[in-house]
Amino acid sequence: MPLAIRLRGSKRRFGSVDRTSAQIDKTLAAPASYEPPRSVTNKVAVTRDDASGWPVYRISPRDSTPTRASVYFHGGAYIAEITGTHWRTIAKLAAAADTTFVVPIYPLAPTKTAATTVARAAEIAESVTIEFGCEHVVLMGDSAGGGMALAVAQQLRDAGVASVAHIVLISPWLDVAMTDPEIEKIAPRDPWLAVPGTKLAGELYRGDLPVDDPRVSPLRGDLHGLAPMSLFSGTRDIANADARSLVNACRSIGAPLHYHEASEMLHVYPLLPIPEGRRALAVIADALTRA
Repeated sequence: MPLAIRLRGSKRRFGSVDRTSAQIDKTLAAPASYEPPRSVTNKVAVTRDDASGWPVYRISPRDSTPTRASVYFHGGAYIAEITGTHWRTIAKLAAAADTTFVVPIYPLAPTKTAATTVARAAEIAESVTIEFGCEHVVLMGDSAGGGMALAVAQQLRDAGVASVAHIVLISPWLDVAMTDPEIEKIAPRDPWLAVPGTKLAGELYRGDLPVDDPRVSPLRGDLHGLAPMSLFSGTRDIANADARSLVNACRSIGAPLHYHEASEMLHVYPLLPIPEGRRALAVIADALTRA
């Protein structure tokens, strides 16, 4: 899998500011499709609602009316669109856990930035808690989407919204400053991500916000009063530094967190078609069924 990821060119695209900038320009000129692929729509029920100003998809098991929901924020360093891998993972979890997944298609940076994006994401998440009940809603995201999920949880708490049932974070990117010295130690062994381009993406996403604003760096925000969390991270992933920092921060204040660290695993490994990924998805599905 590390070789396959390297051959795909992701590491190279994030390896310099110039290459990442060129990729962003390419995306702006020819936006990728965000629609669920047919391989997904043939297996689950799919609806779309644009009432919030964003496309928001609902993925549910066929022939079922779930009583619980998960709001899923996709990864992509805030500069890349949701992919087929995301959609397939969502469909698997929806079926396995009898859960409706609400998937906002948020605007990418630099077209929109965190100040408006997180606020709208929180509004959508709140509407789901009103519909299903907070005790039946899970916030979830991978990579940049994991950071957004935690930022949204903090925004809802600060707004006085009752806590959701659970928060699931898959290889979350939690601090756009990327100043943790452990990142540079992990970077040579990470076949997927590199610091220069990832850091540029974070700068574009934060816009005018300070680098330590919890909307872009929720690791630096207040972790009190949040729902229990499940956190998945592999050790060959520069985001592992953030994951360990979050674990330590939660333990220091007694915040409930279940940490699943997989040795030698890559970024967002639960989404990958490997045995370790399938085992992680089974754990996530179990967490969803408890909501």
